[in-house]
Amino acid sequence: MTAAISLRKVEETAPALVSLYKTAGASVRAHGLAGERAAVYLVVDHSGSMRPYYKDGSVQALADRVLGLSAHLDDDGVVPTVFFSTDVDAVAEVELARHHGRIEEIARGLGHMGKTNYHLAMDAVIEHYLDAVEHARSTGGGPPAPALVVFQTDGGPLDKAAAERYLCKAAKLPMFWTFIGFGDPGSRQFDYLRRLDDLAVPQRRAVDNAGFFHAGEKPRAVPDDVLYDRLVGEFPRWLKAARELGIVAPRAL
Repeated sequence: MTAAISLRKVEETAPALVSLYKTAGASVRAHGLAGERAAVYLVVDHSGSMRPYYKDGSVQALADRVLGLSAHLDDDGVVPTVFFSTDVDAVAEVELARHHGRIEEIARGLGHMGKTNYHLAMDAVIEHYLDAVEHARSTGGGPPAPALVVFQTDGGPLDKAAAERYLCKAAKLPMFWTFIGFGDPGSRQFDYLRRLDDLAVPQRRAVDNAGFFHAGEKPRAVPDDVLYDRLVGEFPRWLKAARELGIVAPRAL
C-alpha cells in the first residue's frame, strides 16, 4: 500500500517539505507502518517559558516535520493543531499547502502566554477527534482511523492528576500520544512525563497509549530520521495491542 499523499503532490504543494516527507517515509516503512492510516494531531505548548522556541523557529520546525509524517498517514494534508497554556489558546490547522510561517502567524494572534495545563489541551484533541468520527459515521464513512497525537511541552503541568485522568480516559479510545520535551534534559520538570509514560496497564489504563522522548535544549538539532523514529517507534506496538482489545478496528486488507 502507498502513502496517503503521493510524493508528486507534496512536490507540487509543499516543495520545501519533500526531504522531510522522504525521511518520514523511510521511518514509516522501517516500523512496519506502510499503508497504515491515522489522523495526525499536533499539540504545542504556548506557555511563557516557550517564547525562545517560538522565536528561534523550533515550534515551526516541529510542525513541518509532523506535516511530513502526516502525509504518509492521512490524505487531507491538514494537521489540526492545539495551542495551550493555562487554557486552550487556539485550535487551528497547519496545512501542506501553506505551512511556511504558519506557526508564527497563529501565535501572533494569541496574546498572553500563560502557564502549563495539559488536560485542557488533551480534552480539546479528544473532542475534535470524536466530532470527526461522528461526522464520518453520519456521512456513511467506514471505521475511523486511529489518532496519532504529537504533544510538545517544555515542562510539567499545573494539574498533574487531571492530565493523568485524561490519558487514562483516552486509553479506551483509538488514540496514541507521543509526548516531546523541549528544554534541559536534566530538569525535574520532565519527571512527571516519564511517570505518565509508565502508568500501569491494565490497572490504570486499558493499554499503553503514550510514549515520551526528550528533544533537548536545541530540538531543531535532532536529526530528522531520529525524530521520526521516536515519533512512531511505539505506535506499532500500541496498534497491535489496541486491535487485540477491539479499541482500533482491524486493518483493512
